Amino acid sequence: MSTKILYVCQVCGNQTHRWVGKCNACGSWDSIIGETATEHLINTQYNPEVKLSSLSDKNIVTPSRFITKINELDRVFGGGIVLGSSTLIGGEPGVGKSTLLLQLTAILDKCLPICLYVSGEESIDQIRIRADRLQINQSNIQLLSTSSLSDIISSLKKNKDFKCVVIDSIQTIYDSRISSSPGTVVQIRMCTHELITFSKQHNIILFILGQITKDGQIAGPKTLEHMVDTVLYFEGESNSQLRILRTVKNRFGPTNEIGVFEMSDKGLIPVKNPSSLFLAKSQNNNIVGSAVFAGIEGSRPILMEIQSLIANTHMVTPRRAVVGWDVNRLAMIIAVLTAKCNIFLGDKEVYLNIAGGLKICEPAADLAIAASLISSFINIAIPSSTIILGEIALSGEVRNISNIDARLKEAYKLGFTKAIIPFNNKHIFSEINIVEIGHINTLKKYLIEL
Repeated sequence: MSTKILYVCQVCGNQTHRWVGKCNACGSWDSIIGETATEHLINTQYNPEVKLSSLSDKNIVTPSRFITKINELDRVFGGGIVLGSSTLIGGEPGVGKSTLLLQLTAILDKCLPICLYVSGEESIDQIRIRADRLQINQSNIQLLSTSSLSDIISSLKKNKDFKCVVIDSIQTIYDSRISSSPGTVVQIRMCTHELITFSKQHNIILFILGQITKDGQIAGPKTLEHMVDTVLYFEGESNSQLRILRTVKNRFGPTNEIGVFEMSDKGLIPVKNPSSLFLAKSQNNNIVGSAVFAGIEGSRPILMEIQSLIANTHMVTPRRAVVGWDVNRLAMIIAVLTAKCNIFLGDKEVYLNIAGGLKICEPAADLAIAASLISSFINIAIPSSTIILGEIALSGEVRNISNIDARLKEAYKLGFTKAIIPFNNKHIFSEINIVEIGHINTLKKYLIEL
């Protein structure tokens, strides 16, 4: 084997043969670090013992799923955790990633032979303190405090009964055969590859905890997310007890599913009805600038409150502050309101917030956003028993949306009596009063008449 130096971007993993100040792939500055790479000579001889399997072979056993019996977790994993799968979980420091994994390991420990929890950041005594707080100290979870990949693999080989392994976190694990320090792109990629290969060969459920960068991406090479079967992001605000586990990638189920949890002194508690939690305070009174929207997160409908505030300003360039929504789409809606409804916001400051820390990515919330802005502009409250659904085109036309029956059923279940929806949007559910809107200007007239 031979050794050479490669210059690797610590943000995206791009490799070059010489140092540069700016990465040619992702544009990051001062992110190129020289690392010693070891090249193993490849044996070009063919392996005659490789076995092929037919896709139509009925003797192939389908990998089994383990049901955690916690609906929020099973929903995120697509109906249960697949044996031999690898899952990457990322989130900001302090959001509760280690707490989530320790609780999940305790659940799997009840139905699997033995589970191993590996921590490269905490000692065994520190893990036990957290287990005492979570009241799972009676579990038979095996603990290992090490950062050495060889120690982890050796422990797994000594006890072949392990069926679940948690790595906390991958940025602290190192392979002694690689000269670069832990957390570098080469170390993360190679250690992850070794762990995934071993877990698939022995049908071990693997959970890998990953730290995130300043822009919210999992630290390390982007190939890290391609190597694993499932990628989950654990989200939450520092001033809120609400936590959201979101599926970004899932080879065994749907993506964009979310599980909602609440952080308590005894760990994470699943929230059975997220909509009622997000709307707990919004239905008490009619509030100016507040509108309720029924969104779809994965396969579940969730009701969210949209809040807006329009204020005068003496600044040359009015401020546009947005939390939980695309600022460019807000600019488009403001332009449509100006052109089609004679609502001029060019000299106004606009503040928009999605209550509860949620993020809306679907255009079906356009009409609710516009209604919230109109309500704030004309100082008329929208009835708290009304939900608003619809996409807005640049012409001001209100366009149809998908999954409207699921949205209406969720609203009716929580006591809403009226829904403003696009004109001729086909729906079967009729237990709620429907108001059809074909143009954004009609929405303005309807709100003024309230």
